[in-house]
Amino acid sequence: MGRLLLLRHGESEGNRAGRYTLHPEIPLTEAGIEQAREAGRWLAWNYAPRTLVSSPFARARQTADVLAATFGLAVRVEHDLRERSYGALAGEPYGTPRPSYDPAAYWTWQPPDGETLVEVAARAGAALDRIVAADPVDDVVVVSHGAVMLALWRHVTGTWEEPRVVPNAGIVEVEHREGVYVSAHRLDGEWANPWRR
Repeated sequence: MGRLLLLRHGESEGNRAGRYTLHPEIPLTEAGIEQAREAGRWLAWNYAPRTLVSSPFARARQTADVLAATFGLAVRVEHDLRERSYGALAGEPYGTPRPSYDPAAYWTWQPPDGETLVEVAARAGAALDRIVAADPVDDVVVVSHGAVMLALWRHVTGTWEEPRVVPNAGIVEVEHREGVYVSAHRLDGEWANPWRR
């Protein structure tokens, strides 16, 4: 049995401002760096990470760099774990009206010039499958983004249930065996207590 620890990056300057990220090089805030440290300590206490993979975007790479120092691992960058493209909404406040948005079609809604979550699931899911194939029995930490983790939930569970974005530095544990995803569950709020397990 292998385990994937899907981790959302720490708080970024875009998160703090409540805006869709304008470009890939938006960094973490000081609070985001501390969230990454706390998550890294919790992961090191409860798991034995052997591999660390990250989205290429700065906020995910910075989070992964903090974890790398905790685990003593190098960071492998996986381009297909990049955040969803929000197209014309990039840089806009989260509350900006969404053209042609239908909540019932949340997964297939496409921001102007952006990606649907179905498209994100296809590319990020393929990346996750490659990670599993390369590390079939180890604990692997995968650092990405809120929308990517929503899409990966669909990829590993086959359902769009729980359409709630994990918080910054939130974790989803995925177990797999022989290339088949066996279970997935969110660890929101649990990882802050290192004595839980």
